[in-house]
Amino acid sequence: MRHKKQKATLGRVKEQRKALMRNLAESLVVHESITTTLAKAKALRIFVEPLITKAKKGDLTARRQLLQVLFTKGAVEKMIKKIGPKYKDRNGGYTRIIKLSPRKNDSAEMAKIELV
Repeated sequence: MRHKKQKATLGRVKEQRKALMRNLAESLVVHESITTTLAKAKALRIFVEPLITKAKKGDLTARRQLLQVLFTKGAVEKMIKKIGPKYKDRNGGYTRIIKLSPRKNDSAEMAKIELV
């Protein structure tokens, strides 16, 4: 039973959900702003903010931990060299979710998630 379990499953099994979050995180790091459904944006915020906190450290351990999650070395380099130092003085809240109008074909709630 799932009593008091708050994790958003997004209608996927664990491996699919992990791959989805990794892809969305990679896109967010590369483009710094993506448009997706509201549920995915809220789940992505929980997934990507600890990665930014690791990138703020900028040491070898943080780099290796980011390489385990993000797919390309270019995204890891951007996290370590640009995004990490940008949030050096900030203690969390690195992302912003902006609600958009519903999607035309299925009326899914859409949102734009961006780095602050």
